[in-house]
Amino acid sequence: MFNDFVVQPLFNLLVSIYAIIPGHNFGLSIIIFTVLIRLALWPLVKKQLHQTKAMRKLQPEIKKIKQATKGDRAKESAMLMELYRERGINPLASFPTLIIQLIVLIGLYSGLHKLIVDPSTLVSFSYPFVQHLPWMEHIAKNIHQVDNTLFGLVDLSRAAINKTGGIYWPAMLIVAGSAIMQYFTAVQLMPQEENQRTLRQILKGAGNGETADQAEVNAAVFRSTRFLLPVMIFVFTVSIASALSLYWFVGGIVAYIQQGRVLNKDEEEMEAIADKPSKKKNVKKIPEAKVVSEPASKTKPKRKKRR
Repeated sequence: MFNDFVVQPLFNLLVSIYAIIPGHNFGLSIIIFTVLIRLALWPLVKKQLHQTKAMRKLQPEIKKIKQATKGDRAKESAMLMELYRERGINPLASFPTLIIQLIVLIGLYSGLHKLIVDPSTLVSFSYPFVQHLPWMEHIAKNIHQVDNTLFGLVDLSRAAINKTGGIYWPAMLIVAGSAIMQYFTAVQLMPQEENQRTLRQILKGAGNGETADQAEVNAAVFRSTRFLLPVMIFVFTVSIASALSLYWFVGGIVAYIQQGRVLNKDEEEMEAIADKPSKKKNVKKIPEAKVVSEPASKTKPKRKKRR
């Protein structure tokens, strides 16, 4: 079922792009495919990022709750859940997007693996309507003409480190780029607080008898592990076909742009900016004297009558 409902549809989308674009370059196909997938996930990603931004704004209130509960975990959890309910925040909102991204990644890896092992899969694993595209009919007879490079510069079927230990540097640059972009996207999501202490500083303070806030400890641990996922991605992709690293690299760039757009200026802020000119015009049309004097003239006589 996973093969029929995930791997083959994703594979055919990629192959269709490859067969339609001018030049029929496989690297360009992966770039376009990645952008389309990220755009398709944009509604979910946007919702997730608005939740992340809302969680950032709640940090002062969350700290107050933690100080007020004084270590009472049950009371703290109840107050936090009530706070999230009031603000319409779901702490688990990011999981659906992450699961979908993981499914796409596994499906793409499976499809690319089939293609690398047997290039004829480009035709045999495609849907009939894709097979009848002009370029696909040509490739079916000339499978050796498949261009599986990135603009002729990087062989996307090769890994950065092969089984004998040799390094293919063009692919290594893509792998390193994907890990670096993952680092920047992770840092971009981290809440930026004033006077935040490192884990070492917190432990040093605890050694001097200071009481450490558990939330501060958790945040420090999260910051200290921001290198973990990029390292894992590097280790995972360095020994497989660089086509998957290219997908990860381009996906990281698009994600960074999307996150920056939402986290730095959301829809409400944009609407507020857009409304400012119209509000200024309306205010100019109404004299200040009328706005101030009319309510005053109505209220003063009433007070005199009561007296």
